[in-house]
Amino acid sequence: MINTALVVDDSMLIRHTVCRLLETHGFTVESSCNGVEALGVLTHRLPSLIVTDLMMPKMGGTELIAELKKKRATAAIPVIVVAGRKSASEKQIQEESGADYVIFKDIDIIEQLEKALTALDCLPSLA
Repeated sequence: MINTALVVDDSMLIRHTVCRLLETHGFTVESSCNGVEALGVLTHRLPSLIVTDLMMPKMGGTELIAELKKKRATAAIPVIVVAGRKSASEKQIQEESGADYVIFKDIDIIEQLEKALTALDCLPSLA
């Protein structure tokens, strides 16, 4: 099985950083700038993981996650939220957004993403 990921963030730097890390773990990665674009991608590809920002133009991460949870085909896809400054607790953001895991942009994003992938058991097997 090919492990695919969808990275949704309006920051090109964050998208690039997250995409490169996921690719080093064997994921095939697609990216979008906002939730509307992400929903378009989901019409032709169902990823095994979604990493999304919360605050984006057109459709933010919370709205995107709500749309994902409504559909049987996408409801079980693990979602990692990449939140801005740590203004709220991980638990609060997780509960409000419906995400499976929360990481913060202003802390070592690569280290946090590695922990999230391990915690969610999303790393492709090397077998």
